[in-house]
Amino acid sequence: HFIPQISREAAHQVDAERAPWLRVDGDGDTGQIMLGDRPFRPVYRALWDPDFRVRELDAQGVAVQVTCATPIMFGYSWEAAKAADWAARMNEEALAFCASHPTRLKVLSQVPLQDLKLACAEASRAQARGCIGVQIANHVGDKDLDHPDMVDFLTHCATEGIPVFVHPWDMMGGKDRMKQWMLPWLVAMPAETQLGMLSLILSGALERIPESLKICFAHGGGSFAYTLGRVDNAWKQRDIVRQDCPRPPSEYARRFYTDAAVFDHGALDLLVSVMGVDRVMLGSDYPYPLGEQSIGSLISTAPTLDPAQRRLMLSGNAQKFFSLT
Repeated sequence: HFIPQISREAAHQVDAERAPWLRVDGDGDTGQIMLGDRPFRPVYRALWDPDFRVRELDAQGVAVQVTCATPIMFGYSWEAAKAADWAARMNEEALAFCASHPTRLKVLSQVPLQDLKLACAEASRAQARGCIGVQIANHVGDKDLDHPDMVDFLTHCATEGIPVFVHPWDMMGGKDRMKQWMLPWLVAMPAETQLGMLSLILSGALERIPESLKICFAHGGGSFAYTLGRVDNAWKQRDIVRQDCPRPPSEYARRFYTDAAVFDHGALDLLVSVMGVDRVMLGSDYPYPLGEQSIGSLISTAPTLDPAQRRLMLSGNAQKFFSLT
């Protein structure tokens, strides 16, 4: 992820309460993402300084990194025209962030997903400007990925050859639940990701979206792989589960990609067995503390993967997904 050095004044001109901005501390090395005048998340220099980031990538042995907006930047709750202007500005900031290291840093765009026409237009514009795909959330308000607007957006991306990366956000649970211990990130994020994937499968949307769509889900697809057997069983036993889905849900799993950010070799083995070794790619969640601190170490030390499989997951799958070769 990244966030540009948005000033308090610039953010307040857009939305004084909900537009994020970056407060950099006096040492220049640490700071806070702010919402209004409230701290949202402590961060450090790699989030906004591309030269510093590349030095860290050198130390980690990472040749190329694909980065994307921190989801707090999405602006989905705003009026659509305002969100479209903001998305275009953030995409230009993202391209500028990568410009000094064009062979090392690549970027995904963001779009005003609350408006289908504007979202399609910005995805195409940003792709033409140099973005290599688009990042979206798994829902906008009550609109999950099976909503007709979302299906139409994914169809647009399939037709235009724009890879899609889906990141969970605006997590379920409400303000009075999961208030401690980062439980929204530990419980609701995996559930939100699975909800997005199952929405596409059980609604029959994948029967309508072209198979050319490249779509990847963050955080190892959340709880999807672990619960897919339960979903298949429900499809077999209950007509209300299969009413819009003509084939067992597991038959659609390999329409998706996921990253490998699961932090456990057993979990990685299950993910690969469900998705396929050609559908799982390295994901770091850099530079946040819940990410893989030694990037690529889970894949590199996986005892059940052979060298060719490791190469696919560390680089080859992402190169193919994002057309980087």
